[in-house]
Amino acid sequence: MKIRYTASIILFLVISYCRAQTIIPIETKDFAMVFQTDSQNRLWNVYFGKKLDNKSDYQQIDKHYYFPSSNAGMYNAAYTPSGTWNLSEPALQVKHFDGNLSTELHFVNVETQIKNEETITKIELTDPVYKLTVVLNYKVWSNLNVVEQWTDITNNENGTIELGKYASANLYFTNKDFYLTHFQGEYLKEMQPTEEKLTQGIKTIESKLGTRAMLLGTPNFIVSFESPQDEDNGLVLLGQLAWSGNYKIDFEIDSYKNLRLIAGINPYESNYSLKKEETFKTPSLIYSISNKGTGLASRQLQSWAKKYRVLDGEGDRLTLLNNWEATYFDFNESKLSKLFKDTKDLGLDLFLLDDGWFGNKYPRNNDDAGLGDWQENRKKLPNGLGYLVKEAKKNKVKFGIWIEPEMVNPESELFKNHPEWVIKQPERPAKLYRNQMVLDLTNPEVQNFVFNIVDTLFTQNPEIAFIKWDCNAVIYNAYSVYQQQNGIPQTHLYVDYVLGLYKVLERIREKYPKVPMMLCSGGGGRADYEFLKYFTEFWPSDDTDPIERIFLQWNYSYFFPAITMDCHVTNWGNQPVKLKVDVASMGKLGFDVDVSHMDGKDLDFTKRAIKNYNGFKHMVLHGEQYRLASPYENPFAALMYVEENQSQAIMFNYLSSNRFMERVTKRPIKLKGLHNDKKYRVKEINLYPDTKSTIDETAVYSGNFLMTVGINPEIDVKRTSVVLLINEVE
Repeated sequence: MKIRYTASIILFLVISYCRAQTIIPIETKDFAMVFQTDSQNRLWNVYFGKKLDNKSDYQQIDKHYYFPSSNAGMYNAAYTPSGTWNLSEPALQVKHFDGNLSTELHFVNVETQIKNEETITKIELTDPVYKLTVVLNYKVWSNLNVVEQWTDITNNENGTIELGKYASANLYFTNKDFYLTHFQGEYLKEMQPTEEKLTQGIKTIESKLGTRAMLLGTPNFIVSFESPQDEDNGLVLLGQLAWSGNYKIDFEIDSYKNLRLIAGINPYESNYSLKKEETFKTPSLIYSISNKGTGLASRQLQSWAKKYRVLDGEGDRLTLLNNWEATYFDFNESKLSKLFKDTKDLGLDLFLLDDGWFGNKYPRNNDDAGLGDWQENRKKLPNGLGYLVKEAKKNKVKFGIWIEPEMVNPESELFKNHPEWVIKQPERPAKLYRNQMVLDLTNPEVQNFVFNIVDTLFTQNPEIAFIKWDCNAVIYNAYSVYQQQNGIPQTHLYVDYVLGLYKVLERIREKYPKVPMMLCSGGGGRADYEFLKYFTEFWPSDDTDPIERIFLQWNYSYFFPAITMDCHVTNWGNQPVKLKVDVASMGKLGFDVDVSHMDGKDLDFTKRAIKNYNGFKHMVLHGEQYRLASPYENPFAALMYVEENQSQAIMFNYLSSNRFMERVTKRPIKLKGLHNDKKYRVKEINLYPDTKSTIDETAVYSGNFLMTVGINPEIDVKRTSVVLLINEVE
């Protein structure tokens, strides 16, 4: 269904009144963002808050706010231009075809499309002097209170224009106080939260790394209104810029203590030229709004992701054994065949062959050679990958493989043959990151090369069932020979690299739509909802110590459903295997272990735990998640996943502090998400051999009791993790 509106019509979403002003509400089930034109047809953001019952009431809003901005320009513009009378941080900076740097935007029309569960509103703005068109797009999933917002910028001028800044979204909030939670970090310490009250001025979170943005920070954020964020209370906006390169998100408190939020591609060294009749589409800002705290906001976003965005988000996931920590680069066919048997013996679905299987002239025996030469290493694998696929199949397990197709070692045939394919300043010494450099994906030849890596693997071995796609380098010395030779400005590189990568992934998914692929990028370097159109899952961090993973996975859960998070049991940490397995079970379970080194009880426990996981993983992957006790506020963490019909749930409880305490959980933990009137039994599973549960399995509790009083999992230094299965009593 398609409905078109102009400033002179009163229809479903647009209300006009005596001064020819137009009102445009962008509504979800519970909230509304309202725009209004003034007498000169400029468009202003006049309201964000609870949706009003009567749409005609929106025309009364503006007269009750008084925020004149003549001292600084356009505080609450729907999309703030620069160079005229605006002195605030702009969303749009343009150098017009004649060199003029000023832009003005006036409202033209609004169009709404309703398709199934999505409503898309397109607001068209134009410069009254120059033929520049800006379309603000708002895609709304009303029942989930989720909005996806982006901008289309079209050049209809008489020549090429240059975009200096081209934000995806420009939001405005008039609440009294604002608290920002953002997630910074470093390698092995990704996704570390910081909450701060925003004060007058601009707080910016950004990346200039080119790739692997989360190495230092993430494009995820939480804005809490009026008070610090709370899991179950308060108005929050939980958002992410869905872009896999450099980003910049500004949070500006203006002179009236209101919040201006401008998010988009980082303009750092990224001026972008548009020829006549060309359109630039910005990446999306995706956000979930809740008036019941971060818990509801994240459940809304997780539900949206599984149903509408993540590849195979409502499907299954394969448990796996990875050879990395068992062999590193030192393996052969015999060692791998033994690991196939271990995979089957543990009860896992898939064996994943990691780094080191390729390169001949420059063999991949460590990380300083061979990357880019994607032929089987004849010494390690004389019979090729086809033999391994068959051997895995004989053991009734699937076979997956690691690649890092965007990168190259200088010690490789690829680099020797095509040095012009590498991003590198021609007059500067090479700067390596982990002994590698980045291929220039702005170049269509390089795009074909990367696509053919994957295509050849599948063409020669069609039963490969999984791809682990790595990316370990950042972009140093940004320069493209291809762009220089084709008259493309070097300032396009950071943007066109990401767009080139998306083109490759689109081709892969067009030909191979269903094969699961993991994003693995030197830790949690590339998890975003543009990439997750093409990938089924991501690797949160190379830090797999279970204590650290409790915190990491907790923080990622604000933005991503468990079905997207790869959580592996490894040799990291000195904690018992039970804690490692229980922590990894709160996502997609995998193992990086040498099974031959496990003692008998550990091995027995692990097999039983994998069997248990296969019994409850439907709740972890597809249920609703509730965070119960934060490890930042307690010496323990607790969270649960509830089946849609509330008949079953799984609860994870972890000791997250190594300080001595006789009994960590001195009080019961209140459960969430159950049916108030249903009856439940609670059973402890994943018990280590020769241990007994302290939980009374015969007791019957009402949902009301479990959510009002709770249950004590009895975490202590001897019971460092407790997994509870909650079943409805018929």
